[in-house]
Amino acid sequence: MSRIAATFSRLAGERRKALIPFITAGDPHPDQTLPLMQALVAGGADIIELGVPFSDPMADGPTIQRASERALAQGMSLRRVLSTVREFRANDASTPVVLMGYANPLEAYGIEAFAGAAREAGVDGVLVVDYPPEECADFAATMKAAGIDPIFLLAPTSSEARYAEVARMGSGYIYYVSLKGVTGSATLDLDEVAARIPQIRARVGMPVGVGFGIRDAAAAARIGAVADAVVIGSRIIEEIESAPASEAAMRVREFVSGIRNAMDAATQGVAA
Repeated sequence: MSRIAATFSRLAGERRKALIPFITAGDPHPDQTLPLMQALVAGGADIIELGVPFSDPMADGPTIQRASERALAQGMSLRRVLSTVREFRANDASTPVVLMGYANPLEAYGIEAFAGAAREAGVDGVLVVDYPPEECADFAATMKAAGIDPIFLLAPTSSEARYAEVARMGSGYIYYVSLKGVTGSATLDLDEVAARIPQIRARVGMPVGVGFGIRDAAAAARIGAVADAVVIGSRIIEEIESAPASEAAMRVREFVSGIRNAMDAATQGVAA
């Protein structure tokens, strides 16, 4: 069983939901990525989404765009991202790591070469924003052959055909984009998301994580009560941006811990 599948299985047995925080590798400096990953786990993260910085992040709002710019300015690259995951694995053999990014860096690296290097580093899943499932059967097969889950996005506007392709190609979990727009938007309709989750889960047959627009503990708790996972990124990047470098990991740990506690309280209330 993969680390991602094992994590969702364990959480289901505990009647808890997965907390999946996102940070951009290399932001604010490559040397701080490993301590930030460790702070996420200490705060209660179940899976880490690690952004691979890219110069044209079309699905990301200004907060994550700034994070990518800072990381690239410090020389962060896909090879250094994989090196950081390898360092993380030296002391954490259980927390899944999902790389999230865009096709260009992977294709420049070489898909076959990337699959082998990612497996060796300890990567568990890859979400490529600009790889629609209808056009990447070979990519998905290559990832699965390497023991890496290809994770796909679904959105409120996704068609029935897209649902079917995602169910066929994807594994690990589905990332449901909870609103129309870019990351960090503040127009999340919690009731609409709650109504859609059971439909999505029934169609794709795998856990559903919800992201985009979740900015506080209250929203995370409400989403966590109905989804299998909560993904939160821009708000964490804001904590990193506003903190002195020496305090960034501590601030991130405290913020994530607050989200974790709120989610657990909500699901325990549902279970009761």
